[in-house]
Amino acid sequence: MYPSATDPELGVFVANLERELLGRGHEIERAVVDTRGGKARHAALFRAAARAARDFRPDVAYAHFLVPAGLAAALATRAPLVVTAHGQDVENVGAIPGVRAATGYVVRRAATVIAVSDWLRTRLVARVPGASGKTEVVDCGVDLERFAPRDARDARAELGWDEAGTHFLCLGRLTERKNVLRLARAFERNGDGSLAFVGDGPLRGALEGRTGVRLVGRVAHDVVPTWIAAADVVCQPSLLEPFGLATLEALASARSVVATTAGGPPEFVTPEAGVLVDPVHDGALVDALAAAAKLPRPNAAGREAAASHDVKLQAARVEEILLRAAGGQPA
Repeated sequence: MYPSATDPELGVFVANLERELLGRGHEIERAVVDTRGGKARHAALFRAAARAARDFRPDVAYAHFLVPAGLAAALATRAPLVVTAHGQDVENVGAIPGVRAATGYVVRRAATVIAVSDWLRTRLVARVPGASGKTEVVDCGVDLERFAPRDARDARAELGWDEAGTHFLCLGRLTERKNVLRLARAFERNGDGSLAFVGDGPLRGALEGRTGVRLVGRVAHDVVPTWIAAADVVCQPSLLEPFGLATLEALASARSVVATTAGGPPEFVTPEAGVLVDPVHDGALVDALAAAAKLPRPNAAGREAAASHDVKLQAARVEEILLRAAGGQPA
């Protein structure tokens, strides 16, 4: 059983993990909410977790996000608890009243806490006493079959993205944390090719009308691999990126990347596969775009870097942790 809440990147990870665990012969009961709505959504998650625990009687509860999902699981069942921290749940500790106490309870209750990067594990241990002895790092992984190398010209023809020069792509919400305005300014200073933003958000208006910038908006999940395949360079220079799934998907697709140094990407982006950049240094970001554009197309080093992060390997590690918890063995 795993309670969860709506989040696009988390949804991809959970879906991939569920598929792999089912394929290994496990039974899963999902306790999820698929709507937005603040406290009402949280209340719905607690009710769903309680119903699932009552009807399914799980051997182990696996939750995504420390609070609220981990708290919902901890209160819904006495089964052993495993919980994955994804980033914002750790940032909320100390920032939102009551979250520190709730998170501390979840960590004490959990048999194992999983962090999606070592960077996040370090932040969690610093903020939550007792987390260090039971926290392990298992990243989100990438579906190497879904995100596989493909001819860029074919993908661009399919999407109608036929501008000249280097094709830069940014995937994700158009928010301040994703650093999209600084990226757009750096692209304008770089002066090469086109930059497509796939996603929507509050900063869309500030990006409109810029030369060479294409605002695609939200796309179906099944179309994301085509956009990545159409790009020469995938950019994720976020102010904070606890893991960086879009970056890893780009590497798996043999695309060069520009990725932030603030978070998990340094743990899997090699110098041959992409460029790591200080996300608040405007000049460094301009240089990073130019340097990434000079890397091979396609970039086999990216595929090689992604290979050890195959979702099948990460699912096997999660499976081992769940079985250990269900058997009453400590972290």
